[in-house]
Amino acid sequence: MREQSIGVESAPTTTAVEKGHIARFAEAIGDDNPAYTEGTPETGGIVAPPTFLRAMRAVRPELPFEIPFTRLLDGGSDWEYFEHVRPGDVITAVGRVEDIRERTGSIGQMIISTIKVTYRNQAGAIVATQTSTSIRH
Repeated sequence: MREQSIGVESAPTTTAVEKGHIARFAEAIGDDNPAYTEGTPETGGIVAPPTFLRAMRAVRPELPFEIPFTRLLDGGSDWEYFEHVRPGDVITAVGRVEDIRERTGSIGQMIISTIKVTYRNQAGAIVATQTSTSIRH
């Protein structure tokens, strides 16, 4: 299972970033920072809130086998940010299976997977990465 899974990548998912989408997202999360609506000298124009990338469609690699469990727990995510996301950017996300393992715990047999999603802008620069853990049981 590990040999078949580690390194498997998702198809790329691409999203064009719009100024209005950034403003609506900031409003939805209750953040009135002017960097998200008007821009500031420090940011060099309008930028998206760091959590904006969560609004992209989910990116999941297709595993080459069926996981025999139907229940899913979110084991958390770690984010790293490298560049601002700005209006006009075209962000492409690709998920990669970093690890998958079987374990027995208090809820019984589980499969724990770690997926790393890399977000790149139109210039190919990495703007952020998200490493997520999922627990199926």
